[in-house]
Amino acid sequence: MGREVELKYRANEAQIAAIREVCGPFHDITMETTYYDTPQRLMASRRETLRRRYENGVAVFALKTYLPDGSHGEWETEAASFPEAMEKLRAMGAPNLPDIDTLVPICGAAFTRSCCLIDVDGGKVELALDQGVLTGRGKELPFAEVEVELKEGSDDIAADFARALGEEFGLVPEPKSKFVRAMALAMNG
Repeated sequence: MGREVELKYRANEAQIAAIREVCGPFHDITMETTYYDTPQRLMASRRETLRRRYENGVAVFALKTYLPDGSHGEWETEAASFPEAMEKLRAMGAPNLPDIDTLVPICGAAFTRSCCLIDVDGGKVELALDQGVLTGRGKELPFAEVEVELKEGSDDIAADFARALGEEFGLVPEPKSKFVRAMALAMNG
């Protein structure tokens, strides 16, 4: 299991453009994400998410669990099919995966991620600028956000970098994940 530490901020196009001018160089990834659960929302009740995301056309499957410290447990693998992905995730130790036959698509997102790695004192962070739409039950909600994800070093490195970035560009913290916001679309319709 990997441990994911990330901080998210709401942004607008002007803020993203300003950040792009100062940081970088960025590379772009086109992402199309579908989140899955059982019709009874078993995974959501356990605060787990299962997604298939196409990253520039390559299928990447991930299971995320929420940890008490606010970070995520994360198991991720490339796979050509759902059965192959579930087998690989189980082999990696991913817990509580339901049978494939019980899963249905719930909601999703389609966006472009511009990202770069940044060396900071004592570590590395990934800076991602995401712009696109969240989808659920036939509805779309445009979004733009900035993510800072720890890649190397202590949690404080990511928090300090994110805080300074937020202050410099007037960013507002986004406490809800893309999944939670897309799920709200799917549930309110």
